[in-house]
Amino acid sequence: MDTLIQNILNILLSQIALGVYAILLLLLVILLVRSVIRNEHATNVALDAMKERITATKKALKSDETAAGEMSVANALAAARRAEEEAKKIRREIEEAELRRLEEEEAAELRAEKEKAEAEEAELEPRFYALSQIDERMQTYSEPECNDTITLSELCERFRNFAAYRLGLYYDIEDIRRFIAGMTVSHILIMQGMSGTGKTSLAFAFGEFIKNQSTIVPIQPMWKERTDLVGYYNEFTKHFNETTLLEKMYEANYRGEMFVVVLDEMNIARVEYYFAEFLSLLEIPNVERRYIDVVTDVWDNDPKLLRDGQLRLPANMWFIGTANNDDSTFAISDKVYDRSMVMNLDKKSEVFTPEATEGLHISFDYFEELGRRARKDYRMTGRNRRRLRALDRYMIDKFKITFGNRIMKQIEQYIPAFLACGGDEVAALDDILSKKLFRKLEAQNPIYVRNSVEALCIFLDELFGFDKMPLCKEFLHKFERSA
Repeated sequence: MDTLIQNILNILLSQIALGVYAILLLLLVILLVRSVIRNEHATNVALDAMKERITATKKALKSDETAAGEMSVANALAAARRAEEEAKKIRREIEEAELRRLEEEEAAELRAEKEKAEAEEAELEPRFYALSQIDERMQTYSEPECNDTITLSELCERFRNFAAYRLGLYYDIEDIRRFIAGMTVSHILIMQGMSGTGKTSLAFAFGEFIKNQSTIVPIQPMWKERTDLVGYYNEFTKHFNETTLLEKMYEANYRGEMFVVVLDEMNIARVEYYFAEFLSLLEIPNVERRYIDVVTDVWDNDPKLLRDGQLRLPANMWFIGTANNDDSTFAISDKVYDRSMVMNLDKKSEVFTPEATEGLHISFDYFEELGRRARKDYRMTGRNRRRLRALDRYMIDKFKITFGNRIMKQIEQYIPAFLACGGDEVAALDDILSKKLFRKLEAQNPIYVRNSVEALCIFLDELFGFDKMPLCKEFLHKFERSA
């Protein structure tokens, strides 16, 4: 009887083991089919793990069969339960791997769609919004009718009356002549003087007078480079941060009128840093070669006037800087002064009764023609040339300072323009020498210069006539007091 029961148990145990083995084989087939349809890599990894477990199970079953006589029904059932749990665990791992694969595929699709959308948006939307708008606006633009008969003398008188009549700004006629004559010599003007004397207002008024408003650029203390003036490309927004100056420069390249840019409080930052590229470009004689860098690459939909990421510095634009000399500002370097025409506005002008005057349009070409006419019609006299040579020898002997080619060229251009504006030749010399030549004494030994001022003033009286050089002598005495 015991033998019979043992045989029955052995048979039952074998059948249970075969059943478990069959279940595992069925799961293997199912997983193989899914691995073909789904992600093969994730499934194969799970299948390999399951194969190892099946092999281990088979070994255990064989071991169980050999030791069947010693195994109870309870142990067989426990083995079956473990096999079932193992199968469930494998199924969960496969499902999780499949879920991860689907999530990764979905994320990749979303990234691809986003990149495609950004690329399409970049193709449709220009990075220079304001400049592109100017391109569109200029398609229907026509130049205004400009005055081509006015003289420099009439221009000065008319501008002075306009500023007083229309804007309530009063300037001495000599200051107006210096301003206009200086514009015929250089495209950079520096206006110095006490606060409230009308430095910014004068440049603003001229823009109103020529019916093309001046662009005022407030200089910031932290400015150090060109991008502070013209803007920069923002990699995050994929747009160029355009400044007002860049827009005006771009527009000026389309138009033939005069443009004025006011660098307000220009020396609150170092001019030779943020304005360095402009200074160098304005020295190039050929205006068609004055190109300033804007961007380093080229897009198909960039504004029309950009050439290889560069914009031409417009020849019809003047840069007028206002400067204060106090503890909050930097000293303006010789590099900047030598390339500029300088005006001093140290006192307010007296009020006068102006004539009713309207503004007018003046083209850049005609203003340039007025300068050429002045240089043709008015020349420095031989007597004043001899005076300049004598002064040059004196300055070299006493202070090791000379005029230099740039200063002489500016004098040759400034005097005819000042005369054409209605001024006096010696007054023109007095003005330009006080700002171009004697200013260089600031770099000399102050004690030595202070002790030499009186002799220098006497020499000026002997050379040009008594008190014919009031601006030069005023500068020298001021330096003497501060030395």
